[in-house]
Order: sequence, then C-alpha cells, then structure tokens
Amino acid sequence: MSNTYGEWLKAQRETTGLTQQELADAVIMTRSHISHIEAGRRVPSKEDARRLDKALNTGDVLSSFLPQTDAVVADYFETARLLEQQATVIREFALSFVPGILQTEPYARAVLRVGFPPLSEEERDRLVVTRLERSKILSAPVQPVVWALLDEAVLRRPAGGPEVMAAQITHLVRLVEDERVRVHVVPFGLGIHPLMQSMLTLMWFEDQPPVAYSEGLQIGKIHDAPATVERLRGAYDLALGDALPLNESLALMQATAKEYQRHE
Repeated sequence: MSNTYGEWLKAQRETTGLTQQELADAVIMTRSHISHIEAGRRVPSKEDARRLDKALNTGDVLSSFLPQTDAVVADYFETARLLEQQATVIREFALSFVPGILQTEPYARAVLRVGFPPLSEEERDRLVVTRLERSKILSAPVQPVVWALLDEAVLRRPAGGPEVMAAQITHLVRLVEDERVRVHVVPFGLGIHPLMQSMLTLMWFEDQPPVAYSEGLQIGKIHDAPATVERLRGAYDLALGDALPLNESLALMQATAKEYQRHE
C-alpha cells in the first residue's frame, strides 16, 4: 500500500502544530489509530476522514482521496503481517494449507518449495524465518485469541510427505490440548460451504476497527470497509457453525496424524 496518504496526513498535522494525541482527541479516535494511518498500515473510514478534514481545515481532501480499501497491494501480505502482530483476536480459515502462524518449519519449507517461479534456497530460508517469527505471537499465554477453521483438505493433502504431515498435525493437536488455539475442521461430507473461494483471516484490535484479509493465487486484499468485514465475518460464522465441534475436530486430527505415521 502506498503511504502517500499517511505521509500527507502527517505533514498536515505537523503544519497545524498538533500532536497525534491532540488530533486523536479532536476527531474522536485513538492516538494509535492515527499512528497506524500515518504509517500506511490502516485506512480511515469515510466518517473518520471527514472528521480529519474538519480538524485540519483541509476541505474535503482526505475524504476525496481515500485509498481503495480493497486494493491489491504490491507486497500483498506485508500489511496483513503487520496487523497480525497487533491483533487481539485472529480467526483463520484455510482452504489448502495450514495457516502460516500454525506451521512447523518442515511444513513451511514444503509449502514454499512449490511456488512458481521457483524460489532460491536463500529466498526460501528467508521466508521460513519470517514465518516462524510470525508464530511467536503464540508464545504469549492468552493473546491473541486464535481460532483456526480448516477445510479437511488441509489435513488430507500430504505437503512434504507423511512424516512432515504427522508432525504438523501433531503440532496442531498440541496447541489445541494446551488450550492455546481452537481448531475446527470443515469435513468433506459437508459439501460446499460459504468459504470455498479463498482463505480468509479476520482480525480484531484493542483500539481499532476490525479488518479482514483474503488471499488467492498471487493476490491478496485487505478489507477495511465495515460492511465488507461484516459480510466476511458472516460467511466465516456460517462455515464455523457447520464445522465439526472442537472435540470431534481434535479426534479427527489425532486419527489423521496416526495414519500418516503408519505410512512413514
């Protein structure tokens, strides 16, 4: 996401002599939210932009030139990665692969090995390190609260072979048993469900509006518009309602891990 908008907001704020906190107080926002907008990590709502225009005496410039909230970003996951580190609640849906923050190192390497054009070993190493760094958010005992909704295909597709899959699923089982993460499986028997088209991440924050992130082949979108986020949350809730309960999901993962272990 280009940060021209955030940089311009910062310049106008400084020209008026306001601190981030003073501007936040004037527009009924938090200082943290102002900071994220200026850094290019968030896009204000239309109402927020109108209040910013009024407080900074900028006419309707900030309202008229809002970035497209659903625009594809050049490095499309970078903004989502930054938001992930700030979230208090994360709800993931995975259609094909285990979500990044829940991946083991061998599984991550297997996933990164199949892209096109092929990555160099050095590039794969860099991406694996980044992925493992992301997973450190789970080292905190409570936050963020993480739920993962997995299509059964995630468990059945043998990424990296039986040994890698057995270890990866055992890792998920351990996270569930430790009550650090909730995992629900959407079984094949359900048939078509509302999240069949792409992966989805929903994120909530302590002092900012929630966002969603969806991803497909070579494309990712940050969804910041409240109506869009609410629609995506509704689709997630429908799929979650049809998924296996936690205990049944855990039993399926344990049985699947044992199947992979028998084929090692």
